[in-house]
Amino acid sequence: MSDYSDKYETVIGLEVHAQLATASKLFCGDATSFGAAPNTQVSPITLGHPGTLPKTNRLAVEYAIRMGIACNCTITQNNYFARKNYFYPDLPKGYQTSQHTTPVCDGGRVLIKSGNDSRFIRLNRIHLEEDAGKSIHDMDEVYTCIDYNRAGTPLIEIVTEPDLHTADEAYQYVTEIRRLVRWLGICDGNMEEGSLRCDANVSIRLKGEQKLGTKVEVKNLNSIRNVKKAIEFEVVRMIELVESGGTVKQETRSFDAATDTTFAIREKEEANDYRYFPEPDLAPFMLSDAFVEGIKKSLPPLPEQLLQQYQQQYGLSEYDAAQLCMDKETADYYNAVTAISNNYKAAANWITGPIRQYINENKLDFGNFPLTPQQLAGLLQLVDEGSVGFSAAATKILPELIKHRDADALQVATAQNLLQVSDSGELELWVNQALSNMPDKVTEYKKGKKGLIGLFVGEVKKLSKGKADPKLVTGLLQEKLK
Repeated sequence: MSDYSDKYETVIGLEVHAQLATASKLFCGDATSFGAAPNTQVSPITLGHPGTLPKTNRLAVEYAIRMGIACNCTITQNNYFARKNYFYPDLPKGYQTSQHTTPVCDGGRVLIKSGNDSRFIRLNRIHLEEDAGKSIHDMDEVYTCIDYNRAGTPLIEIVTEPDLHTADEAYQYVTEIRRLVRWLGICDGNMEEGSLRCDANVSIRLKGEQKLGTKVEVKNLNSIRNVKKAIEFEVVRMIELVESGGTVKQETRSFDAATDTTFAIREKEEANDYRYFPEPDLAPFMLSDAFVEGIKKSLPPLPEQLLQQYQQQYGLSEYDAAQLCMDKETADYYNAVTAISNNYKAAANWITGPIRQYINENKLDFGNFPLTPQQLAGLLQLVDEGSVGFSAAATKILPELIKHRDADALQVATAQNLLQVSDSGELELWVNQALSNMPDKVTEYKKGKKGLIGLFVGEVKKLSKGKADPKLVTGLLQEKLK
């Protein structure tokens, strides 16, 4: 396709559904655990039997508010649920209980970084609703099978304004939403299991045009990669269609991850008539100022707060701070180490360097990493004092500390004879020996080849079997080579 980036503007709005990590469903006590045998986590309330009465899950409301506060939303104090009426096989009641005119969280914004730029994506709303069940089309040759385990699971739907303009921005936005829901502990963010799902509304318009173009909705994107690929494909498809004289139809499409293409499911009318009305079986609920304020005070420091703290108070680079704030477990671990050790930069280097390498290689995370913050702080102190070198600490002491939670760095360094010698008399003997072993190199150094200092340090390291303090050795060598 020719480059039409100067001619057309892409407009994207995203709807992200996050399953809330409550133990029970939104309106009854049925379990919500993933992977249970089909139709074993259901009850008459889930199945919508006549005469059953739902009851609102308080924790689900709290989780929705947590997300709203993190996204700078206005919390709606007077709330009620509504019936969204439509028929679908995996919707056992014939309607979905959702929120319509009173979303629990109104407005808001989410900060994203795309390339070197940062900007806020405006939110329209965050509202609570129940999930539908699951239709399974490939289990039986003739019939579609229905699993109602998921029906009634609490969701928040996070709806943006049409504020995104590239597939990369959409990628960054969903990445940030996933980080936030995990950070707040309200959703595991596992897109492969359906805990987080995204619908993308995509349209194009001529640059400078104010009116939105006809939108296409791509449903149920179950990975961040698929969000990006689906939008990229749709933009190209729509531009090629318009450029060839065609017209974009308002329709719902699905994404084929095998070919990175989308395909039409159904055409969509301008507006669906869901015949919303207040749910008569559920009482409205009011959120007091004290209730909302209590939730606000219970929130952990958010990524943006820690990014500023790490840079302004701890002197870290923007890159190091961002690496530490990739997820809450990493930030919590770093905070625990720096509560003991004030070597903020060294702690960051160890956590983003050898420790993260170990974690990645062993498919762990900081939530189940065996090295305690106290052990790492002790190792940092040994290196700071010059008692051991970084290489020996990373390759020899660190693995032992990981294996033995009750060991400390000094014990391991002593047992392995790794403590560096700083006694000037002993160091001088090794330095003299190294220089006498390489008289020709000494002559070259004195003629101006100052880079040879590393060779002499290496020789001392070999003679001392790694026990000589390299900083002191370098100083001694420079003094003797004057």
